[in-house]
Amino acid sequence: MIRVLAACVLLLLANIANAQSVKLTAAQITELLSGNTAVGKWDGVGYRQYFGGDGVTIYAQDGARSARGEWRVDASRDEYQSIWRKDDDWEGWYVMEYVGAYFWVSKATPPTPFRVEQGEHLFEE
Repeated sequence: MIRVLAACVLLLLANIANAQSVKLTAAQITELLSGNTAVGKWDGVGYRQYFGGDGVTIYAQDGARSARGEWRVDASRDEYQSIWRKDDDWEGWYVMEYVGAYFWVSKATPPTPFRVEQGEHLFEE
């Protein structure tokens, strides 16, 4: 019995040690975000962002007015992109998954964790 338990512990540790982050494909990003809400913290402030199936996104940050923008997925780069009212161009982010958690990743910022809630949930319930 002790050998079986020891083998299970070793197997579990090996799986954890081999865990790697995975960059989502364009199709996976679209499936993950479309019609759903990302929830997380940006620069220490809580936010919720809804991704409509029509390409509209709404960003609601704690203590601030919500912002309306557009979103898309660039299949050639496998990245999420958004543009907001005052932006000149689309900004791109990779979406990574690591041990069941999602992260926004860009060259300019460290990986930023978020979770996904099914449907539109701009207000915490």
